Amino acid sequence: MTQLPDVHPSGRLTNADLAPVQQRTWAWKDFLFLWMSDVHSVAGYMTVGTFFAMGLPVGSVLFGLLIAILTVQILCNLIAVPSLRSGAPFPVIIRSVFGVYGAVIPALVRGIIAIGWYGIQTWLASNAVVLFLLRVLPSLTTYSDAHHYGFLGLSLLGWMAFLLIWSLQLAVFWRGMESIRHFIDWAGPAIYIMMILLDGVLLWKTHGQISFSVLPRSDLTIGQHLTGLLNVISLTIAFFSPIVLNFGDFSRYGVSIDAVKRGNFWGLPINFMAFSALALTTVTLTQPVFGKILIDPVETVTRLDSQTIMVVGILTFVVATIGINISANFVSAAFDFSNIAPAKISWRSGGIIASIGAIILTPWNLYARPDLIHFTLDVLGLFIAPVTGILLADYYLVQRQTLDIDALYSTDPAARYWYKGGLNPVAVWALILAVLVGLANVFIPALTAFQNFAWFTGFFSGLAFHLLLTRLTLVGGKASQQAS
Repeated sequence: MTQLPDVHPSGRLTNADLAPVQQRTWAWKDFLFLWMSDVHSVAGYMTVGTFFAMGLPVGSVLFGLLIAILTVQILCNLIAVPSLRSGAPFPVIIRSVFGVYGAVIPALVRGIIAIGWYGIQTWLASNAVVLFLLRVLPSLTTYSDAHHYGFLGLSLLGWMAFLLIWSLQLAVFWRGMESIRHFIDWAGPAIYIMMILLDGVLLWKTHGQISFSVLPRSDLTIGQHLTGLLNVISLTIAFFSPIVLNFGDFSRYGVSIDAVKRGNFWGLPINFMAFSALALTTVTLTQPVFGKILIDPVETVTRLDSQTIMVVGILTFVVATIGINISANFVSAAFDFSNIAPAKISWRSGGIIASIGAIILTPWNLYARPDLIHFTLDVLGLFIAPVTGILLADYYLVQRQTLDIDALYSTDPAARYWYKGGLNPVAVWALILAVLVGLANVFIPALTAFQNFAWFTGFFSGLAFHLLLTRLTLVGGKASQQAS
């Protein structure tokens, strides 16, 4: 059992939600189910499905997915340590790097990105509801036309489904972290049953025949093959990068570091590769059954003749997507926005801000096509990756795994994490420079070849800039002391 920190912070930098947690109940299986909820979603299925449609050999895609998920596992194990030891969530831990007030910058960036993902996942789940309603009640087709009955690019029926899912998620979130833990404990595994059933039906329709040769294949040079493989790795890491950065929001509840690592092992490489194999099987079988490759599991289910399978399938995908949305996006955004003004914004209030922001963002305009999926991952990754690199560089290489928990909540100018104005310029400049590198990769035509590697360039740029600027600051400080 992890020793709980004997800290009782008070003041304007904390509230009941940001203070070190005093009760830890998450065993290894809870982290396994957390990852099941994060992986088993419509967005996760579609992202993996697009990789198999890229033209790469199936073996290469699976190898890339394995390398990527092992990287995610290592990063999560590293990110987990400071929050587990202190009991504090990500927006508090990042104060040790950016300063007690400067931490608002990366936390706000993470919160905005969480809103984006929250909106995207909500829309994907609501889209499943729309397809179900159209299948059951074809008379509603008129109200699914955004040109005649729509607003901001979404149809009237789409708005109704979106707000329904939006409300359900808010209701689960409002009951607190323990209710969220119990929800994801059964929501994640549910989709395995559904996908196995779906693959069984598709195999029955093909008389047990399956051939990966139906997937798109391109004649690639060695260089193109390697580039495609790196794309799979980078984009997969970018997909998981939001929850990687704020994994401390969950590891703080872990009963031990061994429980966290065990849960991450079963939940990431084992669970993710099993899910990828099921997704590959489903995507492959859609070609002989429906005459074309389908990467949307909801569309696959609605095309089947069985109304029972359609109803069960859509409900399962909706529940699983709600699970990832609450765990990976709603929780983190609530902590991040609460950190802006802890004395005035509670965790629940932060969740309200995030839910409203998800509507304003109109997420259906961000994740509608495969090219937009990859572009969205690129843009999100170039902001999150630098913060991840800076946090790990500072905790493990600069501070050598030392953490002053009291100072995380202190506005005393003599405290360890107080900088001039409460902001560490080294970390801020490292973030700015790393983001500029990422933006150049995505938006400068001459650097288009590096676009899908935005996560890698952002992570290593943030890490390198932070270490370099920290070194220069230390050298400059010693020179000033010697001169005086």
